[in-house]
Amino acid sequence: MTKAFFVASLRLPKLPSALLGLSLLTTGCASTGLRTPGDPLEPVNRAVYTFNEKADKYVAKPVAQAYEKIIPNVVQKGVRNFFNNLGDVITLANDLLQLKFTAASRDGLRVVSNTVFGGLGLVDVAGMRGITRGNEDFGQTLGYWGMGPGPYLMLPLLGPSTVRDGVGRVADSFVDPLWYYPEVAPRNVAAGLRLVDQRATLLSTERVFEQAALDRYSFLRDAYLQRRLNLIYDGNSPVDSNADSEELDDPGEGSADNPAPPAAAPKQ
Repeated sequence: MTKAFFVASLRLPKLPSALLGLSLLTTGCASTGLRTPGDPLEPVNRAVYTFNEKADKYVAKPVAQAYEKIIPNVVQKGVRNFFNNLGDVITLANDLLQLKFTAASRDGLRVVSNTVFGGLGLVDVAGMRGITRGNEDFGQTLGYWGMGPGPYLMLPLLGPSTVRDGVGRVADSFVDPLWYYPEVAPRNVAAGLRLVDQRATLLSTERVFEQAALDRYSFLRDAYLQRRLNLIYDGNSPVDSNADSEELDDPGEGSADNPAPPAAAPKQ
C-alpha cells in the first residue's frame, strides 16, 4: 500500500466509504437542511462506492473483527489514544491557520500533556482532566477562508470527499507526525494499524447504518456533506435550516459553496 493511501485517511475513518456513514450518523447531522454541493459525478461515484463496499466486506471488516477479538481492550484504547494524539497535532495547526487561538491553546495543551505525561499519547491525560479534543483539518481551514467544496467525490478505498477536502488531506499529511518517522517499515505498519483501529470503532454501530436508508449511497453522501459544512462553521452555520427551497438554491454568502468571510466565521 502506498503512502498516499494512508495519508488520505488522517482525520476520519475513510475505509470503507460506506461505513464512514456510521460515524456521521452518530453525530446527528444527517438532516440539517443545509445546502450542499451537487453530485455531477454520481454514476462514477456510485461505481466506486460499490467497489469500496466489496473491499470492506472481504478485507477491511474481517481484519477489523479479528483485531477486536484478539487484541485486549486496554491495548486497543492505548492505540486509539496514541493516534488521537497525532491527530491533535493536525488540529492544532489548523486552529492556528483559522486564527482560533483559544482552541489552539486547548489543543496545544492536550498534545503536550498527553505526549509528556501520557506516554506519547497512550494515556489520554488531558481527557481525564476534562480537556476535550478539537476537530479541525485543512479542508475546514479552506472552507473557513471562503473556498467552496467543489463536486462530491467518492474515492477508491478512501471514501467520501470533495475537491476541497481532497486538497486538505494532502496538506494535512505534511503536519502528521507519523510521516516524519524515519524508518519506513515501522511507519507503514503504524499507518496500517491506524486504519484497522478506525474500522474497528465502527463495528458496534454497523447495524444502525444498514437500517438507516434504502439508498445507502445517497444517505452517506448527504450525511458527509452536511457534516463537513457543520464542522466548518463549528455547528453555527449562517444558513437558515428553515429557509425555503428558493433560498437554498441561491449560492449566496454563507452557503456551502460560498461560506461567509472570516469575520462571520465561528467564534473560537
